[in-house]
Amino acid sequence: MRRVLVVMAVLLFVGGFAQAGQADDGGGRVALIGVPGLHWNDITPNDTPNLSRLAGASAIGSLSVRTVGSLTCPYDGWLTVSAGTRSASGYSCGAPPAPEASGQGAVIPDYRYLIDVAGQRNAGTLGEALKAAGQCSVAVGPGAALALADRSGAVSRYLASPDQVTAADLTQCRMVAAEVDDLIRPYLASGKLPRVPDQLGAPERRAALRQADAKAGALLSALPADATVILAGLSDHGSVPHLRVAMLRQPGAQGRLLGAASTHRDDISILPDLTATALTTVGVPVPDTVVGVPLQVSTQSATIDRLRRADATAQTIRSVKGIYFTVVAVLQVLFYLIAFLLLRRRKGLPWVRLAAVALASLPVSSYLVNLLPWSTLPGLIGGALGWTAAITLLACAGPWRRSPLGPLTVVAGITALTLAGDLLTGTTLQLNSIMGYSAEVGARYYGLGNIPFALLATGTLLATTTIAHHFPGKVGVAAVAVLGAFAMVLGGSGMGSDFGGVIAFVPGIAVTALLIAGKRVSIVKLGAFCVAGAVIVMTFAVINYLQPPDKQTHLGRFVGQVLSGEALEVILRKLSAMLATLLSPNLMPIVIAATAFLVYAILRPEQASAGVVPAAFTYSPALRAGLIGTLVSGVLGMLVNDSGAAVLSMALALAIPLLLSAGISALPRPSVPSVGEQLARVTK
Repeated sequence: MRRVLVVMAVLLFVGGFAQAGQADDGGGRVALIGVPGLHWNDITPNDTPNLSRLAGASAIGSLSVRTVGSLTCPYDGWLTVSAGTRSASGYSCGAPPAPEASGQGAVIPDYRYLIDVAGQRNAGTLGEALKAAGQCSVAVGPGAALALADRSGAVSRYLASPDQVTAADLTQCRMVAAEVDDLIRPYLASGKLPRVPDQLGAPERRAALRQADAKAGALLSALPADATVILAGLSDHGSVPHLRVAMLRQPGAQGRLLGAASTHRDDISILPDLTATALTTVGVPVPDTVVGVPLQVSTQSATIDRLRRADATAQTIRSVKGIYFTVVAVLQVLFYLIAFLLLRRRKGLPWVRLAAVALASLPVSSYLVNLLPWSTLPGLIGGALGWTAAITLLACAGPWRRSPLGPLTVVAGITALTLAGDLLTGTTLQLNSIMGYSAEVGARYYGLGNIPFALLATGTLLATTTIAHHFPGKVGVAAVAVLGAFAMVLGGSGMGSDFGGVIAFVPGIAVTALLIAGKRVSIVKLGAFCVAGAVIVMTFAVINYLQPPDKQTHLGRFVGQVLSGEALEVILRKLSAMLATLLSPNLMPIVIAATAFLVYAILRPEQASAGVVPAAFTYSPALRAGLIGTLVSGVLGMLVNDSGAAVLSMALALAIPLLLSAGISALPRPSVPSVGEQLARVTK
């Protein structure tokens, strides 16, 4: 009997020592509470008292829930958390599938479909990482089960609803995930997300919010006091994407902004960041395939009102973006039509020149407006028009107005300097801009967008060719090469993170420099320049890939996708997006009208434009070189970027009007006959 007691004592001691070792291995507890469809307008002390208290005790930020498509259903949101990278079930979807009970845990039916058929090879990454580290997890609700399932679809501990949870259940494992679906469930009556912005009226949504808040409050009260809490609005709720709620409750986070290095923003994070944060908190290594990084608590103070304004700003930009591009397309087409009619009759040339400069000033004004404190749609439109008028006045009223290249230099220079300065200062002008990008769309959060690339390349090439015009020879060639390379590095480095832009920009710079130097450009040389662009951008990408995960941009992640075999899927998806732009009613009219006018003006100069284009080229051969380089960059940029026709259309929208303004000023003025000639004509 004594021996038995001794053995039992030893076993208890060893077991207690082992448990103590597990508790002290550097990991903590984390609870991920997903409330699909929740955004910051929902959080009020009256309707959501529990969520309001949590927000007051947490770091708070905006969550971009973009996955593969433009809208994210709860299924895809939870699946993305599971995979640690943007994922989708492969069809129009709604709620996650209900698991089948298996002992203490559960199994998701037909889970291998996601991997074997839908191509979601990273599904189960979070669950597999926990299992490999010997960590158990507790899933509450179908969405949480999907997030924590391993690659066989199994979850070790499962509870069907927050109503069934006790405090003892939530202390069994370090990792807890819970789904509170009361807010999103009324939107999924048909099984899929509705195709309307908001299917529920205000009273119905408020009732659903109160139910969700009550369940979230019950979960929060049952969690261990030392648990890190992440609460996230994991999906959209209708046909319009929004920025969603992100909260992180941990010591020292209260009242701060919540962001992530993945977005380079102090107030914005993405769904894969939740995966990385959960694994890091429990002390489990983050797999290389996870593109997210742990959430970061900023030193800046946060308010819910600020986050509400961020979503409102994004929605304002969303509401005006399509109309704006339509207006730009209409103005461009009308300009070429009216210019054609007036120029061939040599009438109204000063007005055509003024209109050309104003039209070329529109794109950069869409970024400069973010220097103003606009908060409404009228403020946005008025600010953009104000900047357009100011740039036009500056270009046409200064002493440089007498030079054919004066207004061109001012507009092109302001465009290039604005975008270069924006890259150097964190791209605050491109975010939530009409011609830039917005976080709720989720295509890009920082760096150089495709349309800004087209404007930066065009503005740089045209401005530097002005230098080459005044300083011909080696100085001019060096100016094009050096300043062009500087702009290219800005776009392709970590600040710009532009992949396709570098491939297109390098040939444009090289072609411009060669033509200014008086050299011929052959197809072989052009191909070599394209290869050089690809080599340069891959060099940027490899250097970025060698950085720590929280320092990588999508350039470095593309190298990881090449190594994992996922790059082909990315390329095909971007190719499909590029081809779709060729049918855009807002982009292709600009390309067709500008190209037709340019070709006709060159082939039939007197009939089409009173010879303004040949006059511009005669006055400045360097301008001809810059235009050819711009066309090379624009065409290649269209082919290698998913924005496709948007790149070429915006390059033409800036370059061709400025070319016409220079040509009009360079036209030879009709000579006034002398008194003797007039008398001779009278005598005859």
